[in-house]
Amino acid sequence: MKIDAIDIFHVRMPLVEPWHTAYGSDDAIESIILRMRSAGVEGWGESCPLALPCYSSEYASGAFGVLRDCFAARLIGQDIRTGEDLQQRLQLFKGNWFAKAALDTAWWDLYARALGQPLYRVLGGSRSTLSAGADFGIQKSVENLVDLVGAAVQSGAPRIKLKYSPQWGFPVVEKIRRSFPDAILHIDCNAAYSLLDQPMFQDLDSLNLAMFEQPLNSNDIIDHATLQFGVKTSICLDESINSVHSMKQAIALKSCRWVNIKPGRVGGVTIARQIHNLCQSVNIPCWVGGMLESTIGAMHCASLATLPNFRYPADVFPSARFYTSDLAEPPLHFSKPWQFSLPDSPGIGVVPNQARLKKFSLQQANFRA
Repeated sequence: MKIDAIDIFHVRMPLVEPWHTAYGSDDAIESIILRMRSAGVEGWGESCPLALPCYSSEYASGAFGVLRDCFAARLIGQDIRTGEDLQQRLQLFKGNWFAKAALDTAWWDLYARALGQPLYRVLGGSRSTLSAGADFGIQKSVENLVDLVGAAVQSGAPRIKLKYSPQWGFPVVEKIRRSFPDAILHIDCNAAYSLLDQPMFQDLDSLNLAMFEQPLNSNDIIDHATLQFGVKTSICLDESINSVHSMKQAIALKSCRWVNIKPGRVGGVTIARQIHNLCQSVNIPCWVGGMLESTIGAMHCASLATLPNFRYPADVFPSARFYTSDLAEPPLHFSKPWQFSLPDSPGIGVVPNQARLKKFSLQQANFRA
């Protein structure tokens, strides 16, 4: 497909309530929305590195800048036939995974729409439905968290994810485990700890958690291997896995037993699918994470999550969970409790509401062949 046009939008989307993690708090989500056109067909992508470089070294305005100044010019007017072709054309540039993901996800939506098929089928998805889990950030009180988790468990949530930090640690999770002894729980540490904290993780072994998600440094593979050998609970790598190469290292060192794959973090759907396939070949199960994207990004995540080695409920949320008015239409919602059904319409099946896109945009750049 010859790429006739690329339009890049840096957006800021207000949240219903602030989202608190080990690395800080967000009251709005800054994201990159990207439109790609070819022969009268358009595809939409999204990549959400957030406003500040706290989750990773990337951030939204930086991703916008590198897309505008470096990446878009490499693709505009070019005949891009596969996701691997797109990635090869960007290989000259180091890192900047979230920026690359904006182009990659838009290309996949464009490609699927040109074929007249839903993206999940084009990717090789094995099902048209997926389960989602319940996620809870740091709350005002433990009692408030107990109430929220209780409501999720009562409504049938298949698993519970708890944000975990030095200020919101073992006593909180212990309280939740005592209150809900049969619930599937795991904690997300967002790289807040070091190997000096191994005794704490050994204490957490007693709480029968499904996994410790990214307990150590966001760039680390080696220390996670040491920690995995020292605890019974499975370690899940998130921030540490940003490429097929880093996944190969983690496999060689036995650094984890689970992997959270986020398209934005690894450079797009193309690389996410490659990591999925590699993990499947060595029987390491995966699950799909998210970055609080709009429905555009969420639908890319949901489409990816239909691949067979994604074996844990995804971090894909109904639009109303975080946004009063989602950027895209139709909004994402459960078809059954804690379950999404993917549409049979071409591509990801959603497009931005143009009025909201204009309202939420902080800056934009346009390229024509």
